[in-house]
Amino acid sequence: MRRFLVCVLLVSCSSPVSTSLAQRSTQRHTSRHLAAVDNSLSLPRSTPERQGIASSDILDFVDTADRQIDTMNSFMLVRHGYVVAEGWWGPYDAATPHILYSLSKSFTSTAVGIAIAEGKLSLDDEVLKFFPEDAPAEPSINLKSMRVRDLLRMATGNQTEAQIRAGDVPWTRTFLAHPVPFKPGTHFLYNSPATYMLSAIVQKVTGMTVLAYLQPRLFEPLGIDKPRWVASPQGITAGAYGLSLRTEDIARFGQLYLQKGKWRGKQLIPSQWIEEATARQTSNGSSPNSDWDQGYGYQFWRSRHNTYRGDGAFGQYCMVIPELDAVVAITSGVRDMQSVMNLVWTKLLPAMKPNRLPENAVARRKLEAQLAGVLVKLPSGQATMPAASRVSGKWFEFPDNDRGVKAVSFDFNSSSPALIVRTTGGEIRTPIGIGSWSKSPNGFANGLDKFLSVPEQPFVAASGAWSADDTFNVKLVLYQTPFYSALTFKFDGARLLLDSENNVAFGPRNLPQLVGQAASTR
Repeated sequence: MRRFLVCVLLVSCSSPVSTSLAQRSTQRHTSRHLAAVDNSLSLPRSTPERQGIASSDILDFVDTADRQIDTMNSFMLVRHGYVVAEGWWGPYDAATPHILYSLSKSFTSTAVGIAIAEGKLSLDDEVLKFFPEDAPAEPSINLKSMRVRDLLRMATGNQTEAQIRAGDVPWTRTFLAHPVPFKPGTHFLYNSPATYMLSAIVQKVTGMTVLAYLQPRLFEPLGIDKPRWVASPQGITAGAYGLSLRTEDIARFGQLYLQKGKWRGKQLIPSQWIEEATARQTSNGSSPNSDWDQGYGYQFWRSRHNTYRGDGAFGQYCMVIPELDAVVAITSGVRDMQSVMNLVWTKLLPAMKPNRLPENAVARRKLEAQLAGVLVKLPSGQATMPAASRVSGKWFEFPDNDRGVKAVSFDFNSSSPALIVRTTGGEIRTPIGIGSWSKSPNGFANGLDKFLSVPEQPFVAASGAWSADDTFNVKLVLYQTPFYSALTFKFDGARLLLDSENNVAFGPRNLPQLVGQAASTR
């Protein structure tokens, strides 16, 4: 499985404000402008035509993605070192970091490459030598022969991932106790615990977590402000997942790799490392039509069209296209990650021309307007129904359930409609936009905060609409993450039926129905 089976909570790292549909576009452009003023390391901007791409072709990509992909969160296209298009599907925005999931692995690989360049370790170091205290009493021959390069290229010899769990047992010990039935280097297995071991090795040889180690060597030079990365109970950066960055941070990282590790005249990563890390180090399939079968490097995927990428669960991408001198950064919440890459290949690749194109102000304004106005799809229906006044202020109580929901009420009579939920942790009031998204720093998350690496108090944006006189639909978007929940509240006399469906999930997407009873009838 492409994840750890362990729940770790991520501390949130910025403060949202309530935002209406009318305010959103203006605020996003204002925050983007302020970021550019305050951060001299922002990538330069250019018109698409100046960098050999027609604005109309990018607009075609954006329109198609908006129609066909559920759900795009953000998109940034860099050509010849210039950002030529950027957009965030509201309530997502430029300033809020987004969880990267396994795209984090490529940053851990970078830490290993820098540590090797500094003489801290080598690719051929045996893994066991770093953890004598965690080694099995009688390690197998295959475990003894496992090397750093095997961790990097996902060829450890494991047949399954070690089941890493929160608890007192060090995760390194759990990994080393897991069977290694194959000779390392001969069997590909996408293996998140192997990436954690790389993080643990870097910490062993440098005395710093990967997060701290990369701070002066990568994050600060790139202008990546206050990155957050979850850690194991032993205080080791998770490595395989848990890093949160902004969309432009992803693009800068990809541009650094495209530039062979050089950034503003300084070599941050050895060019030789980038060549090796992004080359095919392990064969993992043969389908010419799958971006998952093009081989694997050192925590980077090879992709079609002689490209490479880092990626993360549900559609977090850093796509590097060397032959066209381009980088595509995307965050999304999709069940079919291949579909997003297919759009890049079919819509954007053919659009990149070798020479500058004539400016097209009309097409460029259309593109900019579309990118400024894209939204995560709002619930469909009416702004109000007669039932709204009847149920507003009433409480519906629920029996014990795994989401901790004890009671639910709605406020439809105020100028700011809200969903109020009493949980085992207290009462949560979540503003609901009607025909818009309304943001809150600690809204009701419908249990999504129990997922891997989702913040403990996630930022939530909510929107609602009536699909019938007895049915109110609410969509909750956790806009630091790829997740949203679609909630259906059906008022059935004295009962309230609550159905929930998540767009993506590591487990079931449909949650069991909850049935509440009006408090006054009990």
